[in-house]
Amino acid sequence: MLSILISLLIMMSNSPTTSQQTIVKNVLGTELQACCTDPMTGFYRDGYCNTGASDFGVHVVCAVMTEEFLSYTSSCGNDLSTPTSYFPGLKPGDGWCLCASRWKEAMEAGKAPPVRLESTHINALQIVSLEDLKKHEYNAE
Repeated sequence: MLSILISLLIMMSNSPTTSQQTIVKNVLGTELQACCTDPMTGFYRDGYCNTGASDFGVHVVCAVMTEEFLSYTSSCGNDLSTPTSYFPGLKPGDGWCLCASRWKEAMEAGKAPPVRLESTHINALQIVSLEDLKKHEYNAE
């Protein structure tokens, strides 16, 4: 019985709840906005770049895919373009919650995709600066 209770508590602490989503902040200090629901993104596949204890990759940067980035990340061993049985494959223009470290690596290589700041989790600032994120802010025009 105790092991079931412990397992339940661990699951609850690793997944965001609706009340947690309403208070989660983005890199601008305001409420975190949805990144993309088509395709459904986020570590928890809820459309938000939420994170938790089980998200070892820290999938917190809401980026808009570009052909340049998709080619770059594929060359690094992370093919995001090819569909699989559980993954739709991404194309330029799709929003996706990227690992903050991969986004930073791409930025340093000159291949970073644009970022939706209002949809990028505040924890991204532990890995990449707000200044760098702002330099790559997505402009829908």
